[in-house]
Amino acid sequence: MKTCLVVDDSKVIRKVARHILETLDFSVSEASDGQEALDRCRQQAPDVVLLDWNMPVMSGIEFLRALGQEEGLSQRPKVIFCTTENGVAHIRAAIDAGADEYVMKPFDRETLESKFALVGVA
Repeated sequence: MKTCLVVDDSKVIRKVARHILETLDFSVSEASDGQEALDRCRQQAPDVVLLDWNMPVMSGIEFLRALGQEEGLSQRPKVIFCTTENGVAHIRAAIDAGADEYVMKPFDRETLESKFALVGVA
């Protein structure tokens, strides 16, 4: 079973994403900020990370940069940014930092399914 780490400071967003991903046969874990997500990836890297941009402690972009510098991960997870930030500069910054795809909030099952297929984890 494929694994996904949902990283968002909103419990509601995490719950919605979890529900959608479980219907797509993913095993889902959650983190409320980038530092918690990085710690979880160090323990066991998921197949894919669904990542919010704006979070306390460590933002999504800071997490992405830190993940890129991690050594010793069994695998580098695919990363899909999921955010309300829709400016071209934000999207470019995310891709430059190592994001594999980008999805806008609000999202639905079809959107997540297509983005996960694009990065090869559907």
